[in-house]
Amino acid sequence: MADTNLKILELDDANSARWDAFVKATPEATFFHTCGWRTVIESAFGHRCHYLYAERDGRIEGVLPLAHVRSRLFSNALVSTPFCVYGGVVAASASARSALEEAACELARTLKVDHLELREAQPGPADWPRKQLYYTFRKPIENDEQANLAAIPRKQRAVIRKSLDSGLDFQIDRDTERLYDLYALSLRDLGTPVFGPRYMALLKTVFGSACEIMTVTRGTEAITSVLSFYFRDEVLPYYAGAHSSARELKANDYMYWQLMNRAAGRGVRMFDFGRSKMDTGPFQFKRHWGFEPQPLSYAYYLVRARELPNLNPTNPRYKHFIQAWQRMPVSLTRVVGPMLARSLG
Repeated sequence: MADTNLKILELDDANSARWDAFVKATPEATFFHTCGWRTVIESAFGHRCHYLYAERDGRIEGVLPLAHVRSRLFSNALVSTPFCVYGGVVAASASARSALEEAACELARTLKVDHLELREAQPGPADWPRKQLYYTFRKPIENDEQANLAAIPRKQRAVIRKSLDSGLDFQIDRDTERLYDLYALSLRDLGTPVFGPRYMALLKTVFGSACEIMTVTRGTEAITSVLSFYFRDEVLPYYAGAHSSARELKANDYMYWQLMNRAAGRGVRMFDFGRSKMDTGPFQFKRHWGFEPQPLSYAYYLVRARELPNLNPTNPRYKHFIQAWQRMPVSLTRVVGPMLARSLG
C-alpha cells in the first residue's frame, strides 16, 4: 500500500538549509550529498539538477541528488552524482528509500535518458545491474603524528622520511590558480580532458572553508597541489595535480603526509583517499600507505540503453583518442578540454 503520509518533493532554495541539516545528521550521507553541489554543477556545467527529497509530517526523511548529463558524444544520463565519488539515496526509512528510487526511475523515463546511475557506497537496489569499476580507500587517523606514522607500512614510512629531506615546503592557497595549472598538466599526461578553471573556483566559492588547497613548493616553484574537502570529521583529498619532478622529489608523499597531520590537528578522524580503478598507479599508491580497497558497486536503471555504459579510459574505443590527447600542448587542452569534460562527470 502507498504511504500517503510520505511526499516526494524537489528541492528549492528555501529548503536548502533543511536538506543540509538532514545530510549532516545522517551518518550514511556524504559531502557529495550536500546541496552546494547543485549550485556548482548547474553553474559550472549547465546540467539541470533534480534534488529530490522525501518528507513526512514536515520532516525530511530522505534525499536523492540527481543531475541530467546530456551529451551527443557520450551518454544521456541521470546521475547521482556526476563529478562526485558518492551519491544515491540517503534515507531514514525503507519507505522513503523506495519512494525516492521509484521517483528517480519515473524521472529517468520522463527525461528519456539512456540510464540512471546511483553512485552509492553501499549496494543499491538488488535487482538493478551493477558495475564494480572503482574502489574507495578510507582509514581512521589519530591526533598523534607518531601514531599515524606507525600505521603506515614500513617502506612507505621510509619514503615519507625521505620526502622531508627534499627541501620541500607547503602553503595553503587562497585561490585555485596554481592547482589548476598542475591539474591541467597531469590530466594532459593521462590523456584526459580537463574541465575549465571556473569549476574549481566555484568549489572554493560555494564550499568556503570546507574546501582547502595545499600546494607543495621547492623554492618558488609549485611542484604538486591538492584540493581537499572537509566534512564532519573527515578529510577528502579530491583533485590533485603535479609537475614531472614530483616523483623524484617524493612531493606527493610529502603533501599527503602534511595533509594528514594538518587534518588530524583540526579534529579530523577519517582520511578518505577517494576512488581508484583496480591495479592502476593511484590504486597501488594508496595501498602503499596502508589503505585497503573497498569496492564501490554503482547501480544502474536502464531506460533506453541495452547495456551498461563504459565511459572510462580502459575502454579500447578511446585508446587512440587518449594517445592523441597526450601529444597535445597543454594550452590547447585547456581550451578544448572543458567542452568534453562537462559530459564526463
